[in-house]
Parts: sequence; C-alpha cells; structure tokens
Amino acid sequence: MIYLDHAATSWPKPPDVPQAMARFLEEAGGNPGRAGHSLSVEAGRRVYAAREAVAELFHVRNPLRVVFAANATQALNLALRGLLHPGDHVVTSSVEHNAVMRPLRALEREGVRLSIVPCAPDGLLDPAGVEQALTARTRLAVLTHASNVSGALQPVGEIAARVRKHGVFVLLDAAQTAGAVPLNLAILGVDLCAFTGHKGLLGPPGTGGLVLGEHFDPAGLEPLVRGGTGSHSEEEEQPDELPDKFESGTANGVGIAGLGAGVRWVRTRGVTALRAHELSLARRLREGLAAIPGVRVYGPREPERTVAIVSFTVAGRRVSEIGLRLDEEYGILCRVGLHCAPAAHRTLGTFPEGTVRFAPGPFTTPEEIDQALIALERIVRT
Repeated sequence: MIYLDHAATSWPKPPDVPQAMARFLEEAGGNPGRAGHSLSVEAGRRVYAAREAVAELFHVRNPLRVVFAANATQALNLALRGLLHPGDHVVTSSVEHNAVMRPLRALEREGVRLSIVPCAPDGLLDPAGVEQALTARTRLAVLTHASNVSGALQPVGEIAARVRKHGVFVLLDAAQTAGAVPLNLAILGVDLCAFTGHKGLLGPPGTGGLVLGEHFDPAGLEPLVRGGTGSHSEEEEQPDELPDKFESGTANGVGIAGLGAGVRWVRTRGVTALRAHELSLARRLREGLAAIPGVRVYGPREPERTVAIVSFTVAGRRVSEIGLRLDEEYGILCRVGLHCAPAAHRTLGTFPEGTVRFAPGPFTTPEEIDQALIALERIVRT
C-alpha cells in the first residue's frame, strides 16, 4: 500500500501517538478537572501537557490560550459564530474549504455581509485585493493558510499586516499547515488560528482547536457551547477564564493525549525539516506528472509557494476512474473529487468534476512517489 492522502488524514501515526492514548486510558482514565482524586489530577496533567506542546508549536507563551475542540471545523465555527453578528462584514477568499464557506453562508442569511475575494487561477490570493474589499463594517478576514486542493500557500503575513491596520481581526484556517509549515502567530499577525490534530500534527481524529493570539481579547468572543467546565460549579453562568470559557463538557482526554504525542514528535523532528522532505516529494511528483501525456497539474509552479499537495486531471478521463484504478490495481490511496472545497475548484476551473489529489507525508519515500508515477502512466496509456 502507498498512502498519498495526508491532506485528508495522516497515516500511519508515529508509535508515540497510540502509546500515549493507551497510557492515558490505563494510567490516567479520570475526568480531567472534575475531581481531586489521583486519576482526575493525572488526566488533567496530561491534557495540560498537550496544551503546552501546542502553544510551543505556535509560539504562544500562555498555554491557556489554546482551546481544544473536536476538529478545525468546530474551531472555525467557534471563531465565526463567536465574533460575527448581524450587520458585521467579513472578507474571505475564493478557495476556502466548506468548513469556512458553509458557516459563512449561514451567517450571511442571518444578516452578516460577506465579500469573497477572487484568487488567481493558480489559487494564490493578492493581499491588495483583500485590503480593497474592506469596509467600515469589516470585523474579520478569514483565510485558509494553504488550499487543500491546489496546495497554494497564501501570503498570510502580508495580508494580516494590511487588514489589521484597519482594526480587522484575522482568523487563519491552518488545517493544512499546522505541523507542515512553521507557524508563529505573532510574526504572522494572526488573531485566531484554527487547527486540526489528525493531519500534519499526526494526532488522532477528533482533536483540534483554536489558538488565541497573544493580543486577542477573548472577552469579545462568545462560546459556541456552554455547560459544565469543572470550574465555578456554584454558578449558572459560563465562566470567563481561559480555556474554560470555550471548553464545556468532558474533554477528549485520550485523544488530546495522542495529539500531544503527535505534536511532540513533530517538534522533535523539526517542522522545517519535515517541510523540506515533503516539498522534495511534491517537486518529484510535479516533475513526473508533467512528463505524462494528457496530465494537467494545478496550483502554483513554485514549490515554496505550496504545501505537499498536488492536484491533477487527465484529459478525457474521469477522476473517479483514475482513483479507483490506482487503488484496486496498484494499492495507491489518494483522494478524488471536490475535496469539500467547491469554491476552490471553481477558481481553478475544475468544477464540478474535481481533481485527483496526491498528498505525501512525513513517512512517504521517493521510491513510493516513483511507483505512483509509474502506475499513473500505465493507467493513462491503457
């Protein structure tokens, strides 16, 4: 089996991840923050250790500004629902995932004004276009850091510098970049950053969160869910302190323990080194695909302007056929279709058919890339 679907979920996981999850259940199976006995205290310690690891990855000094959630989608909904109100204006791009677009469309029906800034045909966004879309009522700019279709890595730092001088918050969807691209929220100028645990951070599904930038005031962000937090149990109002304000209900302790292990594995190897490895694979893919007749590759041509995501189509062939034959005949697992991002495919000109997407990861080898290219060429020629 050759696994080339890391943009959907990373696999395999480092051995540290399942080991940390098993140890949590065996040694710290209590409810974190809900009691004073030893199992509860130990569970709380392991959740906090994961919070510290994530904070260090994003260069956030206070771990309590890491709010855990079930995934990036829930984190994005927390930020969008918590910040935007009828009459507010929000700006986004034309390559966003439905985790952004669907909440925004719902908010639009409730009175939030939405502007979508078109990206270039390769999926890249012009910072000047984002600034020009701002109005006196703009409260937020929400942007994917890297497209899950084209791999295009957006110039977030320049965009944030332009919009924040107008008093506009910046929400970053880092689902494709957390663990794959170095991320320093202070340097980028990002106020809020949504991440998922099961992709580049190599954690289990059901983990993710929202990181609050050092200068973002959480008083202006409403919780998505209210309920028990283990703190201030004598009160019937939601507490204001972090992270309890945004973390109601029993935490996914076992998943968070696995996430912490994944983050520590990534930090030990080094995000810069992991990115260099994955970009070398993506470059190998792009060069090999360009040599196969009828194949068209999408996204920026410069590897440094992408993450390790390569989308392509084959003239006269359905993407579903390509994906099925790669799987059944060669054991090569990839993603085909619209990838939950129809807006991005409209921008690239691949809607409604979509693309075949190859997404290598930290454990992918150059030899596996070569095998995938040989298999694809055989399919194209038959």
